[in-house]
Amino acid sequence: MTCSKVISGDLPELTNEIIRYFQNDFSTLYSCILVNRLWCRLAIPLLWENPFLNTTGNYHFISIYLRNLNENDKTRLNKYGISKDLFPLSTMFNYPSFIKHLNTWNIISSTRKWVAAVRNLSTRKQPINYSVENLSLHPHSEYDIYESLFKIFIENEVNLHTFDVFIFSNNDCDYFNIAFKLILQNRNFLHNIKNLNVTIYPILININIIVPYLKSINSISSLNYNFFCYHNDNNLNDFNRNHLSQIFNSQQKLQKVVFSSSKNSLNYLFTSLKNPNFSNTLKIITFRKINFNNIFNFNEIFEQLNGLESIHIIDCGSLNFFIQQMVNITKPFKLKSLLMKETLQIELLHMLLEKSGNYLENISFGSLIRNESKQQSLELILRYCMKVRFFELLGFDNQNIYLLFNLIENIGQNLNYLSIHYMGESFNTSIETGETSLIVLQNLGQILPFNLEYLDLNLTIKNACDFEFFLKNSQNTFIKRLCIKIKMKESDDILPYIKEYLMKKKRVKYLGVKVKANDLFYLKEEVKEFELYNIKVQNYYLLSSEFVDYLKEIY
Repeated sequence: MTCSKVISGDLPELTNEIIRYFQNDFSTLYSCILVNRLWCRLAIPLLWENPFLNTTGNYHFISIYLRNLNENDKTRLNKYGISKDLFPLSTMFNYPSFIKHLNTWNIISSTRKWVAAVRNLSTRKQPINYSVENLSLHPHSEYDIYESLFKIFIENEVNLHTFDVFIFSNNDCDYFNIAFKLILQNRNFLHNIKNLNVTIYPILININIIVPYLKSINSISSLNYNFFCYHNDNNLNDFNRNHLSQIFNSQQKLQKVVFSSSKNSLNYLFTSLKNPNFSNTLKIITFRKINFNNIFNFNEIFEQLNGLESIHIIDCGSLNFFIQQMVNITKPFKLKSLLMKETLQIELLHMLLEKSGNYLENISFGSLIRNESKQQSLELILRYCMKVRFFELLGFDNQNIYLLFNLIENIGQNLNYLSIHYMGESFNTSIETGETSLIVLQNLGQILPFNLEYLDLNLTIKNACDFEFFLKNSQNTFIKRLCIKIKMKESDDILPYIKEYLMKKKRVKYLGVKVKANDLFYLKEEVKEFELYNIKVQNYYLLSSEFVDYLKEIY
């Protein structure tokens, strides 16, 4: 009865909650549009929140946006071969008003492909083709479309929630200046921005162009600061020293900050965390790919942050130096993520886990960490960390893999994301010397929790029968996203076992399988068979990249 009322529209509030659950599931949202008018009215805004994050290869949505231009602007575009006949005469919704998330690089890329396709259509009278081969165009047409899109968004008074600024080249600077001039004339466009992500590779460009823009925003609750350089960039250091700390200090509502950099150039920015504005508002700090060498006074900074709820450390360098400062702070050090790329001094790790182990939920051991160190670290994790939800082990031997089994059994149903990669010295030696991957397949299945959001197994085995061990023993576990990459010496096929134990029993929702050089995703008839069981086969590498997407969510 309730289901029929939801479908008919008698329970609009409940229907809205249900449809919002599919916010990033575009295929399902497209299906919702066809149910009835209410479902269409609720699904359309979700589909148009971030259309430039385009996975279909169809950029017709730009034509729909440009319909909103006045006649003078349409005439101006016509000189580039962009006829106003391309724009729809009418639309059912005010689509520009739905924009919540803009990414400058995605807009540039989408604009280029749309212009290329339109010019191809007008000059060759061929069907629209959005491929990247058609990109040799007069640059002003792209610039004008880019400017027109921002003008449309501003005129429609969009309630922008997230803005991503990507600048990789001087050409990107030109695009940024086009948008920036319009934005400065219409400050309300920035009024509600809560999430600002700035990513810049300052190799050749003058990064000071972003200063007025950043100073004009003071409503940010989340700032993601990514500056990457591959040498000692004085331009970047001067920017941090003279401008960025002032911009940072102007924020009154900052709750979350992510620092990312390929070089140790953030000293001045870290010092800004001492600002009293942040003592009670800042809740989340993430350090990603930061080199902590010679950055001092971290303990003083953290002592002043009264509202801090979680700290995330992801692939940072000189971590031993950082831990030495942090183990002596008097407040709880709420370390939620520790993703290690280098070997830590075991004594320092011991002190860190004594202080923070009860908060740790996300742990990763990189492939460069020695197996001996992994074993000692796992013993400490077993002792202090009982809330682990996310675990990644890149490289293992017979000893530390059994410690991982003990950890999985101890944390039980709390585990939700698991990635295990065997990093053998070479294909032949890994096959013949230890049966190490076989130990995983024989033991892992029976200790997995009943439900997993994500499991990635990258192993080397002798034959397909080895893999059957795991499939048999894990039959009580439902895995939403399962990634399997197998190296195998014999020319066996694991697909019949996958069909028997996974497909027919509907134990997965998304599946990525790569055996040797063959990816299941490209076997179209097999993919259709899996679809009959409501299982979506995806490219292994794309599905495994969702592990990274989860990391972005946690920090």
